[in-house]
Amino acid sequence: MYQTLPSLLDTNADKGDTARRFTESAASDGAFPDDEDCVAWLDEHRAANGYRVEQVPLDKLDGWYFASDTGNLAHRSGRFFTIEGLRVQLSPGRVPSWHQPIIVQREIGILGILVKEFDGVLHCLMQAKMEPGNSNLVQLSPTVQATRSNYMRVHQGNSTPYLEHFIAPRRSRVLVDTLQSEQAGWFLHKRNRNIVVETDEDVALQPGFRWLTLKQIHELLRVDDVVNMDARTVLSLMPFAPPTGTARPGAVPDDGFRDALARSLDPDATTLHSMTDVVSWLTENKATYQLTQRLVPLLDTSDWYRTDGRIAHKNDEFFSIVGVDVRAADREVSGWMQPLLQPAAPGLLTFLARRVDGVLHLLLQARPAAGALDIIEGAPTVHCTPHTYRNLSPENRPRYLDYVAAAKPHRVRYDVRLSEEGGRFLHADNRYQIIEVGDEIPLQQPSDFLWLSAHQLMTLQRFGNFLNVEARSLLACLHTLW
Repeated sequence: MYQTLPSLLDTNADKGDTARRFTESAASDGAFPDDEDCVAWLDEHRAANGYRVEQVPLDKLDGWYFASDTGNLAHRSGRFFTIEGLRVQLSPGRVPSWHQPIIVQREIGILGILVKEFDGVLHCLMQAKMEPGNSNLVQLSPTVQATRSNYMRVHQGNSTPYLEHFIAPRRSRVLVDTLQSEQAGWFLHKRNRNIVVETDEDVALQPGFRWLTLKQIHELLRVDDVVNMDARTVLSLMPFAPPTGTARPGAVPDDGFRDALARSLDPDATTLHSMTDVVSWLTENKATYQLTQRLVPLLDTSDWYRTDGRIAHKNDEFFSIVGVDVRAADREVSGWMQPLLQPAAPGLLTFLARRVDGVLHLLLQARPAAGALDIIEGAPTVHCTPHTYRNLSPENRPRYLDYVAAAKPHRVRYDVRLSEEGGRFLHADNRYQIIEVGDEIPLQQPSDFLWLSAHQLMTLQRFGNFLNVEARSLLACLHTLW
């Protein structure tokens, strides 16, 4: 066992006050108790705006075209994003090389949450935002969720509300500001700026926005398809002090799990590995894998075809690229067309958690991905689409997939269906789980797995390309359990 020592990696900036205030917000109903249920508020927003999303053939997308020489799908403005081909070589790997379509979006967007104290408690300004790929269209989103093209108004649409709090020069105080990756299996080198800023000024509340405490947001994170991916990644970056007092009603059974989680959030808790060892482990894996990525014309992606107005794999596996026609009166523009990536089946993202000397540890996987900027990122213990492996023998399926499928209900601490980024993916609904295990899952693991405390995960995700977006989502979900 390793007793952590204070260091640059182990210490939060502004450690005491900021982390304490976020923890207090996670325990408080705040200054605006729910006069109306937040889920009902989202439903009302959805009904009031008459949203419509219809699939259309890719060659009928207004403003988009297939390049005659490459077959790449691009917007006529030259902005937003493109669909191109990617040739991938990975060693070691189950599949040493393959081709696939990939979303290329070179812009860095903003995912930002504005916070403000009311009655001494931090509140987050959250938005009811429509995204065409969400199965239920409207979900709880950050204050600002915008690509650079959108907030620079390339589409000649409305301005982005509250943007002035997030770009320089600003009067708000920055609490969190870092570049973070997004789904590297579907994006090439995609990153967004994740930022949390605090203001003490009066903020006019615009339609479709409301102030919520972290307790209220955490409660919504325990409901299917309410808190969107862009909110989850920003929420995961907020620092928390170890909670004290009693558990929130309905959070977890009173069997010691919450106490183990609280100790896991403590920077002074005893852990299996030091942060230096953790970073070395990730670096070792980055150095072990060889990942070669080469953009190729979409026309040259073997096993992929343009057929029936979409781009699909010859076996209808993995995902397809489809077109949609969108009508949304409250968005920056009221109507547009665009391509979306549609997964072939839901994914499974699971953290295995185990108590080690009373401190909860989570099993992190070092996982390469086709479009990763830095080869490897820390990922959930199980990160896959089970449908892809349905016909393979157990030894050829991802490690712990069968264990998770057979987990007894009392072991499952968190199990919620959540959507991925609805601005680029169509109905990408994944199952997010946290499952507690015992000594049947050993502490000694293969070289691409490592047990970390919650605080160590929180430390890692302060640095870009250390934790993938799915792991960060699960970290946000983990905070609902204390």
